[in-house]
Amino acid sequence: MAALVRLETRLSRLREEYFLKNRSVDEDRKIVYKAAVKIQSWFRGCRVRAYLRYLNKMAISIQKWWRGYQSRRYFRKMIKTAYFIMKMNFYNEMAVRIQKRWRGYYVRKYTHNYYALKKYLEAISLNNEIVRNELQEYAEMNEKKKKKKDLEKKEKEKKYKARKMHYLLSTEQIAGIYNSPFRKFPDPMELLLRQSKPLSHRQQQPKSPFTYDLYDWPTCKRPPAFPTGEPLPPIGRQKPQGPFRDAAEVLRQRYKPLEPTLRVAASISSPLEKAREEMKREEWRKCIHDNEFLPFSSYHKNEKYELSIHASEKIGKETYGIKHFREVQPNKWIAGKVSGFLLLKRAWSLRLML
Repeated sequence: MAALVRLETRLSRLREEYFLKNRSVDEDRKIVYKAAVKIQSWFRGCRVRAYLRYLNKMAISIQKWWRGYQSRRYFRKMIKTAYFIMKMNFYNEMAVRIQKRWRGYYVRKYTHNYYALKKYLEAISLNNEIVRNELQEYAEMNEKKKKKKDLEKKEKEKKYKARKMHYLLSTEQIAGIYNSPFRKFPDPMELLLRQSKPLSHRQQQPKSPFTYDLYDWPTCKRPPAFPTGEPLPPIGRQKPQGPFRDAAEVLRQRYKPLEPTLRVAASISSPLEKAREEMKREEWRKCIHDNEFLPFSSYHKNEKYELSIHASEKIGKETYGIKHFREVQPNKWIAGKVSGFLLLKRAWSLRLML
């Protein structure tokens, strides 16, 4: 019993010693476990890094081998292509030399034969000389015909003038102006007046009494008709001597039809005016601005604004706000310069104003 009592008294101390001993064992076990984990992690890290170095080395060797193979193959291909190009250039040069020799021979023998060309040029020069002589003869003949025609025309005009001035012929009582008493021989015009007959006036043809009517106005397509009745009996007297014109010619000059201008003769709605109006409308419909809008950037900010043809004054500051029209407030801008949208808006407003 005494031993049991002593054991019970020592039981609490034994429990405490057991607990302390177990706790120290657990702490040592944790320290050993952590040390083992650290050693294992270090070893495994060394092993993995060594394996990665090995893999990297193997990958580098594989890439080196593959890139060398690719480079050698590309180099062989490049050498083959360069050799082929050099061979083709050599063949082309030789072919050009052969063609040059052959074409020179062919042209010298068949196309530009010197002796045949010389003979041909001699024949052409001879033919040109013949044609030149014939053209000279033809020109001389035309000149003679022209001179003959001019002489005939002058002779005809002289005869007509003599017939028209037949009243200047000399008479027994009065000498004419061409028959001066101080001349030894009469003037050739006097001889021509003696040979020619006086110019007779043409009689007017009788017209119907119903020919007088209104002619087209203002186009004046038909000349006015003069009221004529029965023809008057001829006056029994001779033609007055003097430079008087024919009565029919005087009447034609006095009553000649009007010649209106193009503005009077043409209608207001003429096809020409219609075509011009249609052309103007077409040009206005297809009007294109020459200076189109450039991309929005600061490259063109120093360029001056080009005025339109219709603008009479310089374009100044057009603002929009409280004080002025479209006032600009830089302190309220989000960015440091005008954005592209504002530039587009301002350019469009200027175009609408112009």
